[in-house]
Amino acid sequence: MGLTATVLAVDAGNSKTDVAVVAADGTVLGTARGGGFRPPAVGLDTAMTALAGPVERALAAAGVTSVSHVSACLANADLPAEEETLTAALHARAWGTTTEVRNDTFALLRAGVTEPLGVAVVCGAGINCVGMRPDGRTARFPALGRMSGDWGGGWGLSEEAMFHAARAEDGRGAPTLLATALPAHFGLPSMYALIEALHLGHLPEARRHELAPVLFATAASGDPVARSLVDRLADEIVTMAVVALTRLDLLTEETPVVLGGGILAARHPRLDSAVRALLSERAPKAVARVVTARPVLGAALLGLDRIGAPADAQARVASHFAH
Repeated sequence: MGLTATVLAVDAGNSKTDVAVVAADGTVLGTARGGGFRPPAVGLDTAMTALAGPVERALAAAGVTSVSHVSACLANADLPAEEETLTAALHARAWGTTTEVRNDTFALLRAGVTEPLGVAVVCGAGINCVGMRPDGRTARFPALGRMSGDWGGGWGLSEEAMFHAARAEDGRGAPTLLATALPAHFGLPSMYALIEALHLGHLPEARRHELAPVLFATAASGDPVARSLVDRLADEIVTMAVVALTRLDLLTEETPVVLGGGILAARHPRLDSAVRALLSERAPKAVARVVTARPVLGAALLGLDRIGAPADAQARVASHFAH
């Protein structure tokens, strides 16, 4: 008798979607990958139609049409109201008997811990932080950008780098090598030329994210302005983590702090060492670890948690995604 598909794990970010169908013993029966999940940009119906592609391919690979439980960790599920809307939309597809939707940062967190206990900070295009305890308590932030008090992520860093470079070039701010490094990345002679190219659409606005690595390289060269921005990011990351630990009463016990997303996974030396130093100062019991495992592992583990799967099942699915 074959294994029964029990959990449909979905990790759907802004740029890509990973899906896995998992048996109760942790065996992965089918996987698929698709494009990003962006309801605010394209509308919920269009986003759900796009999501259905990889989900149905994974189900077909597993030889089933539905499972017992859907564990979905989705980008843009930032508020409880959004989680409710997305839960209803996924449940209506009848992919599983039960459906649970969480923000995609929870997938990163669960992928990096051996039990549902800890805090995660993700720093990629944006920045977010969540925490959880085995009793179901969670800590989270709206993570909607400046309006909800957020600073950082690749997009925010690029914006700050542009700000300081523009002011350095025209005399309003302190000198910085960013004033030449940023335009040089695009083969342009000055910040004025870069600002003009972005404003007039000669350079797509989306390419601004390419400036974050330039900022880190400039900081590594010793530039004081660039270094100050990297240090500020480290402070933001640790501040979010400490607040989440405090909310969950975890400051006084050894607790994993999972770090992930493109910027943290890159292990930029100044950022990495600053985050660890600040964490040891403000949360001495915290154990920082950078996680590069695919977050769909976290969605699968959350699903196995929900059905009460044994530890060997969790180890088996973790082993599958360890490569």
